[in-house]
Amino acid sequence: MKNIFRGLGAAIFALVLTGCTTVAPQYTASLDNVSTLKKGSATKAAVAAFGSANAKVNEVTIRAGAMQSPYDGSYAKYVTEALKQELTLAGKYDQNAGITIDGTLLKNEMDASGFVTGYANIEVRFLVKQGGTVRFDKVKSVAHQWESSFAGPVAIPRALAEYPVAVRKLLTLLYADPDFDAALK
Repeated sequence: MKNIFRGLGAAIFALVLTGCTTVAPQYTASLDNVSTLKKGSATKAAVAAFGSANAKVNEVTIRAGAMQSPYDGSYAKYVTEALKQELTLAGKYDQNAGITIDGTLLKNEMDASGFVTGYANIEVRFLVKQGGTVRFDKVKSVAHQWESSFAGPVAIPRALAEYPVAVRKLLTLLYADPDFDAALK
């Protein structure tokens, strides 16, 4: 019996030391964003694999645990997949198109440590290219806040659910930019 408690104690200690890794929810396209894309340029676009400015943008923590991207652990791929989903649903995605949307994830921060408010800050440099010509080059950023809690069992799931909302808001800003729409023509 003593060995069982020692083994259980060692397992709990190891779990506490390593922290918990949670996978962020996959992105679900926004119908409002899809509608905005449908109303825009009639041209289809390809999406290149977005890059990361540094390794830190893929190291997201919520309280004591890590939050990993469901797309090969890469939050740059998270943005890439979100963009592809919405373009596809709008009928504007073609991986062989002459116009390509590219980008770099510059900032990707979450904080659910607050007793009242949690936040996410995401910043991406978006590029639209046709052949070798850059038609659009702007940095878009979003600061998203939500109601949080002192209690981890409340705050952590809420933070997980809010990450896709922050990405959705970022893409909403991109699609609302008339220069982005003009670059797709």
